[in-house]
Amino acid sequence: MTNSLLMRKTKKQFVSLLRAIFLLAFAFILIYPVIFMIAESVKIQSDTLNPAVKWFSLAPTLYSYKVAWISMDYLHSLINTVTFELISAVIEVFVCAVYAYGLARFKFRLKKVLMFFLILSILVPDIMLIIPRITNFRYMDLFGILGLFKNITGIDLRVNITDTVLTFYFPSILGVGLKGGLFIYIYMQFFKGLPNELEEAAWLDGAGPVKTFFSIIIPSSGVVILTVFIFSVIWHWNDWLLATMYMSDHHTLAYMIKNIQEFITQAWTSKLIATSQSLYYGAPMAACLMFIAPPMVLYLFLQKHFIASIDRVGIVG
Repeated sequence: MTNSLLMRKTKKQFVSLLRAIFLLAFAFILIYPVIFMIAESVKIQSDTLNPAVKWFSLAPTLYSYKVAWISMDYLHSLINTVTFELISAVIEVFVCAVYAYGLARFKFRLKKVLMFFLILSILVPDIMLIIPRITNFRYMDLFGILGLFKNITGIDLRVNITDTVLTFYFPSILGVGLKGGLFIYIYMQFFKGLPNELEEAAWLDGAGPVKTFFSIIIPSSGVVILTVFIFSVIWHWNDWLLATMYMSDHHTLAYMIKNIQEFITQAWTSKLIATSQSLYYGAPMAACLMFIAPPMVLYLFLQKHFIASIDRVGIVG
């Protein structure tokens, strides 16, 4: 009996050891890029050229962060990111919930057609639609009415809204912004699982669909709203394609980080910094850390609720 208990205890300890080793190895794989960026961002030029220096700099410095801050025009780019991308993300979180509620809880004509286009919007990547979108924003028109008016009178009343917030806000308001179809689908799956008794009780009390949505559905959907909010913010924060195609003057952080070497060179040429990108290797790493820092801080505050919401919403993969 004693030997059996000892063997079980030994087996349990061995399994725990294997689990700990696996988790530590997996965690190292995940955080290795961050550790590498931190180590490289504080190195001086001689460290980067010294094969004996791998992780720890002989004379660590924060000058790379100054170079990255100036080259990225960090504060201005951060304001542009919030103005163009994050506000669009918040709009999309609310609007997609409205559309998803209608598709999930009501029966109406052409619902299957709308579902087809919803799935199509998820499957078709943005890069395939970028040219017609830019053309549409460059010559903003409604069903070609203004274009027809131009052909008749020669007066072009079409408006160019590129390089403005409208190129981001309009798609978000219409539910076709960045990943909008996926957000609607996530909302729909959650709304379908809500008990019908909640709405029926509200209707008996005289509440209409709008009041029911705001007073019953929204308060009951905190977990899915948080899930969509984090996904929306992260995807908008990382978006460089739309920011590159729609903007020519108002650059976001994602655009700046994608072209960081070019902007470091420009800053050196303009004598804003004392070293060129060809001599200084830590600045791009510092720029990457400065780029990922805000969403990482946001996730640290919300991660407990986010993990719980993922479990309740049922998103996998």
